[in-house]
Amino acid sequence: MSLVPMDDRDGWIWLDGQFTPWREAKVHVLTHGLHYGSAVFEGERMYGGEIFKLTEHTERLFKSAEILDFSIPFTVAQIDEASKATCEKNGLDDCYIRPIAWRGSEQMGVSAQSSKIHIAIAAWEWPSYFKPEEKAKGIHLTWAKYKRPSPETAPTASKAAGLYMICTLSKHAAEREGFADAMMLDWRGYVAEATGANVFFIRDGVIHTPIPDCFLDGITRRAAMELAQQKGFEIVERHIKPDELAGFSECFITGTAAEVTPVAQIGEYRFTPGNISLALMDDFAKMVRRQLQPA
Repeated sequence: MSLVPMDDRDGWIWLDGQFTPWREAKVHVLTHGLHYGSAVFEGERMYGGEIFKLTEHTERLFKSAEILDFSIPFTVAQIDEASKATCEKNGLDDCYIRPIAWRGSEQMGVSAQSSKIHIAIAAWEWPSYFKPEEKAKGIHLTWAKYKRPSPETAPTASKAAGLYMICTLSKHAAEREGFADAMMLDWRGYVAEATGANVFFIRDGVIHTPIPDCFLDGITRRAAMELAQQKGFEIVERHIKPDELAGFSECFITGTAAEVTPVAQIGEYRFTPGNISLALMDDFAKMVRRQLQPA
């Protein structure tokens, strides 16, 4: 199947307050966000005409911009409406949505106090990140070479573009070796997250998950935790050492793209997708399509 380039598609992109034909939504080569990573973004999903946790995503976008020392020149409500309108303009009701805000090309250098802040929203059809039959069997991960940085060395509470460079490198390396993804440690050596998803482990019916103190506390992560708590499961947030993985029976990851996906392998450790991870995978799929209402 041939890949359709992201810059050569039909449709519309919301750019700085107005709709622009997809192929004309461009930035200059000297855009600050391209050279210095001064950009923040979100990844969202629309299911059956409704964007899942839309306002939570938009509020996080604004918080990320604040952390990167710039202000988005619209309100949260305006971006919420623009996100919905972008999906409608493109005739989509099941899709992926990508809002992004960045410093423009007015000033080139480490300092960019005079640069204009731009924001764009694009939406496109995107099926499940992993094939359904692959998800049920559990995906296979290796260990990432790079570690999540300390909050003292990077703005880890933001969904900043620059923080994903090591994710791209790690996922590429994993895919070259035949794995679906890579698991990252943090700078202390604790288990952190996959390249674009949070992780959970299960032992004796209890769900364990790393404390998100140097990576994002994912919106899908929190939704999955709410579902698990409704089913009566205990959830323990704590630091997890890699060698502890030998004692867990199940594992799953969560994220906007991954949704809830069971894991069969992380490096030398093996897991068997079981009743808990498979039930949460199914319950999440029902919830986002409004077939299961959260308590």
